[in-house]
Amino acid sequence: MGIRVDQVSKQFGAFQAVDRVSLEVETGALVALLGPSGSGKSTLLRLIAGLEQPDSGRIFLTGRDSTHESVQQRGIGFVFQHYALFKHLTVRQNISFGLEIAKQPKARVRNRVNELLELIQLESLGNRYPAQLSGGQRQRVALARALALEPQVLLLDEPFGALDAKVRKDLRAWLRRMHDTVYVTTVFVTHDQEEAMEVSDQVVVMNQGRVEQVGSPAALYDDPATPFVMSFIGTVNVLPSHAEILRRSGYQAKGREVFLRPNDVVIKLAPDAALDAASVPAAVKRVIHLGWEIQVELLLEDGQSVMAHLTREQFDQLNLQPLQSVYVELKAARSFAVVNDYQI
Repeated sequence: MGIRVDQVSKQFGAFQAVDRVSLEVETGALVALLGPSGSGKSTLLRLIAGLEQPDSGRIFLTGRDSTHESVQQRGIGFVFQHYALFKHLTVRQNISFGLEIAKQPKARVRNRVNELLELIQLESLGNRYPAQLSGGQRQRVALARALALEPQVLLLDEPFGALDAKVRKDLRAWLRRMHDTVYVTTVFVTHDQEEAMEVSDQVVVMNQGRVEQVGSPAALYDDPATPFVMSFIGTVNVLPSHAEILRRSGYQAKGREVFLRPNDVVIKLAPDAALDAASVPAAVKRVIHLGWEIQVELLLEDGQSVMAHLTREQFDQLNLQPLQSVYVELKAARSFAVVNDYQI
């Protein structure tokens, strides 16, 4: 096991940042800690790194109890959001810094730095200073520096948060390729659902200091365990249980909200005769073109609004226009059981 967190809690004053969290990360896995601001994901990462000490619980790294080990003893590579590169050192010197502190032989340092420059695809920029690099290049240097001492665990705290959208997307693909090359147990923090789903093997969804669900990106999207997970992973429509379209579709969830993915909303120009009872009239409120996908906002006859996602091919076939009258059917919807007044 690469990382095991056992009933770990951390409180700052009256604020419970991490609340009895247990988690296992397999050796060599790439795992995302995903959640909104204040959910406890960065605090959990800092507890694993040894930058914070838990109030209770234990942390195991590569099979040993590391709860009370120092940061140095844990042998972890850590990458911060804002690079934390030494401005007065070149790219080569930044990468070699930890190796030199560890008094590695000069030949070993030189060879390791060359390996890492090749890994991060910056072989020709080794003599430049951080100020001469783009944000994406600086973050790659920070990753190389963290990998220099060949840690068994790599931790990244929102590593792409300070970069623009295009650079973030490029670096996500690069991080996945890099991980598959070096095969180091990696945990990264993000609040970006798309980033977590695209890069990781497993996603840990956190909320209010606790783990809501752990699973593959597909499992979290297709089989969410709680209303929070369904709302946070992907886009959803939330309808009251008395909505007319739910009644006609045969969904019964008395007193509960019903969650509906936009891709499960079917738009038709006329109701199917065989399924007439399941169709409800609607009006096209707004059409949003996103290139590869079209979002259509619909106003149902009972005043409820729902969002539908269409492929370009589907949209072209329907040729929808604002204010157009259409019919809507549901492929699937989901509600959650209520326990002690809380939905689960």
